[in-house]
Amino acid sequence: MGCRDVHAATVLSFLCGIASVAGLFAGTLLPNWRKLRLITFNRNEKNLTVYTGLWVKCARYDGSSDCLMYDTTWYSSVDQLDLRVLQFALPLSILIAMGALLLCLIGMCNTAFRSSVPNIKLAKCLVNSAGCHLVAGLLFFLAGTVSLCPCIWVFFYNIHLNKKFEPVFAFDYAVYVTIASAGGLFMTSLLLFIWYCACKSLPSPFWQPLYSHPPSMHTYSQPYSARSRLSAIEIDIPVVSHAT
Repeated sequence: MGCRDVHAATVLSFLCGIASVAGLFAGTLLPNWRKLRLITFNRNEKNLTVYTGLWVKCARYDGSSDCLMYDTTWYSSVDQLDLRVLQFALPLSILIAMGALLLCLIGMCNTAFRSSVPNIKLAKCLVNSAGCHLVAGLLFFLAGTVSLCPCIWVFFYNIHLNKKFEPVFAFDYAVYVTIASAGGLFMTSLLLFIWYCACKSLPSPFWQPLYSHPPSMHTYSQPYSARSRLSAIEIDIPVVSHAT
């Protein structure tokens, strides 16, 4: 596998990362994190369900799609600790994942549009595309961890609320959307790690980049003397001798 080529693994990981970030956006904005079901025994009244999100709260009667009460200031008065933590964790996870997507895109573009003939003068400025994918994989893993841990806490906090009050609290589908998105981030990270390990030569240290310069650069250093083959650039200083 040529590590300086664009492979299906890197493209698939990029698309999977985009889908996961989109899922995190949806989970952050959905008002369906927790629902409180209020049941009445009066036949002339309908049961009421309160849907609680990270930013808004909506109350609906059974069989109705309109909100009886829509609280847009809920984000500033959240009294449930797990939702308050999610207000900070999910935007942070989205920012980390978007940074990882940017690094992944830089690595792919550098690989796809690089020149076949290396420019020796710009050798120190070349982007290490494999290093970009490796750091992107680490960031995807971090973003998945930041978003997954508070989502798992929601399950235990529901149990705590039902024990403290009455068993009327339940988590809604926004929890599953976010957990699936976090799983997508882990899958993206795994794909990038597999690609990197498959391309990495075994004798080299783990922290060393795959290429500090294009592999074909050695073919352009043949006309140089043996003294300068250890470096990419040879500087010859002419010596002028005066005849006496």
